[in-house]
Amino acid sequence: MPTRADITYFGAGPAALPTDVLETAAQALLDFNGTGLGIAEHSHRSELATNIINEAKADLVNYLDVPAADYDIIFMQAGGTGEFAASVYNLVGAWVARQHAAILQDPLDGATEEGVLASLRHRIKQDLKLDYIVTGGWSLKAYQEAVRLLGPEHVNLAADARTINDGKFGKIPDQSTWSLSKDAALVYYCDNETVDGVEFPEFPSVLAPREDGTGPIVVADMSSNILSRRVPVRNYSLLFFGAQKNLGCTGVTVALLKKSFLPPTTPQPSPALLRKLGLPIPPIMLQYETIAKNNSLYNTLSIFDVYIAGLVLKKLLKTYPDKVDGQQAVAEKKASIIYAALEAHPDVYRIVPDKSVRSRMNICFRVTKNGNVEDTEKAFLKEATGLGLTGLKGHRSVGGIRASNYNSIPLEGAEKLAGFIDAFAMA
Repeated sequence: MPTRADITYFGAGPAALPTDVLETAAQALLDFNGTGLGIAEHSHRSELATNIINEAKADLVNYLDVPAADYDIIFMQAGGTGEFAASVYNLVGAWVARQHAAILQDPLDGATEEGVLASLRHRIKQDLKLDYIVTGGWSLKAYQEAVRLLGPEHVNLAADARTINDGKFGKIPDQSTWSLSKDAALVYYCDNETVDGVEFPEFPSVLAPREDGTGPIVVADMSSNILSRRVPVRNYSLLFFGAQKNLGCTGVTVALLKKSFLPPTTPQPSPALLRKLGLPIPPIMLQYETIAKNNSLYNTLSIFDVYIAGLVLKKLLKTYPDKVDGQQAVAEKKASIIYAALEAHPDVYRIVPDKSVRSRMNICFRVTKNGNVEDTEKAFLKEATGLGLTGLKGHRSVGGIRASNYNSIPLEGAEKLAGFIDAFAMA
């Protein structure tokens, strides 16, 4: 049987974790810091738990250079899929709050409760829009969730990558073609599509804030590329990411939210008002202001999962004195090694996404050697597994091969995979 040292795991998530992190965490499960209790047994209301949360938040701020005065970090549950709904609930709520405040300033519309409600209903019917840039399976799911919650009349498919790629994902439409709404409640995109291997090369310039700081309310799902490159945090109103790719293990999701979307600047509308307006009321577990007010401890958060994330962040900070820039250089080098190996054999391998949007994190390709793709890919996976290169099977919805080049993959692991890619092609 192989040992942990024999395996390089390229699975798309949950991803591998650093061995030293797991060893520290394993001991903590038995006895955390000499307390006689394992970390999973300590109360989430304890000072110990609060310290773990606060340290993880501080290290994330440090590693990504988050402007802490302007952003709150919230540990949530329900994964990225839960955030598809949470972003809709909270940012629609914020949009309603802004409209409500504006109406109350109007001496005519704001004079009576009936007048306020009538004006709000009119604005919702005419102006409430959420924009979605769909470039892969996950952004499509986010778009579909918004339609499910609000109805298609309020959700604008601003761009659909399938329209420029024969009905398949693999490209990003030129920004000049995006049909963005005026003053949308949010503009959502997925920075890295895990299934389809598509990554935005940089922040979309059409969504950049204006000189006065105003601009689109940008929401991004960074579940599969967070911590792997520098992020212009100030360009976003909300970032979210599941921990299980580059930050830790399943069970915790992180939201970075602009404080201007929280009380006292922007309190969420009351459930009573939302009912009168015919808008969905968020479950309290998906309401950012509730979770933020309680320092992510409104209910029983898995402190062990936050602890794992904290250990990963401390390791990153120790490994890279230049923080995320150091990890970005390594991630780009690993990806270039793997892509170069594939490009060296165009008669054997076909890289799925367009070169301009290839993901550094999820490298998706087909093995076309001998023409029998299905059998050849089975052979590729079998031989790779025999060499300790595991987790390479593509997502069930698209097939093929997918090498997930997350931060836990060492440079040597990328080189080993590249060597196998070359050897398989030459055999």
